[in-house]
Amino acid sequence: MIKPFSIDLSVNVGGVILRNPVMPASGTFAEGLDKVIDFNRLGAFVTKTVTRELRAGNPLPRVVERPGSLINAIGIPSKGVPHFIEKIIPQYVAYEPPLVVSISAPTAEGFAGLASELSLPGVSAIEANISCPNIEEDGKAFAMRAESAEKVTRQLRAATKLPLWVKLTPNTGDIAEVAKAAEGAGADAVVVANTFLSMAIDLKSFKPCLGNIMGGLSGPAIKPIVVRQVFQCAKAVKIPIIGCGGISSAEDAIEYMLAGATAVQVGTATFLQPAAMVSIIDGIEMFCLQREIKSVTDLVHGVVIEEADDQDLAWLSPPT
Repeated sequence: MIKPFSIDLSVNVGGVILRNPVMPASGTFAEGLDKVIDFNRLGAFVTKTVTRELRAGNPLPRVVERPGSLINAIGIPSKGVPHFIEKIIPQYVAYEPPLVVSISAPTAEGFAGLASELSLPGVSAIEANISCPNIEEDGKAFAMRAESAEKVTRQLRAATKLPLWVKLTPNTGDIAEVAKAAEGAGADAVVVANTFLSMAIDLKSFKPCLGNIMGGLSGPAIKPIVVRQVFQCAKAVKIPIIGCGGISSAEDAIEYMLAGATAVQVGTATFLQPAAMVSIIDGIEMFCLQREIKSVTDLVHGVVIEEADDQDLAWLSPPT
């Protein structure tokens, strides 16, 4: 009897074993979705970002749609650490996927303190959102510069023994250098990337569409840019990369993996289709099945780059 062909969808992301490479992006997933999808199907959970201080978030309006994209200025609302420990963690540890806690702080010391305090039983990894502004660099995100990224990552690494994922910003001139700095300071994986700083204006009132004036651009429109950034980072670092930006289908996720991502995070697509992640998981499995790819990790770094030879470029040479 011929055994059915089975696909190994599991991946290792910086020491965290995921049953498949699909998980939510921080801030786009909530506990109430358990009424819509089977949480145990997911590769991992990534929580909403928690801060030490209580945060109400940015002024309204916080979201505006644009063609192929969404601009949000939510502002990381947070009920603080005690509420997170008492109410949020227990809701996730009841399920099988590993729990990744996203944290944010205005200083490197604040990041380290949060990482230490939230390295608790049931937590599998810390995701440090260093792509938000900090007060030590005149409001610039830690991840905008290699030096500041290295500093905060080094303090985070000293504060926790859990696997450390560092979330980068696309709003930098050389994201690969920032990824290298995070790797050198002890990051176990990098998330590439957060949203693009953007703005929209209402043509009726001439006012900004967002109460915060500017916000983060997400959705399908940003995918080609972030795929390029993943490809560049994959050539620069040896640690796993988690691709994040505009993923709404299995084909999108596979494209990220071919560019060098070990796993992916899904954000805006979940707002439009709550079961998007489950559909993506099923689609990846079907893709591998149809091509007889036994392990999804065979897709990672799978992009084929063919360099043109002299004969291919002959038409560029002027006649002699």
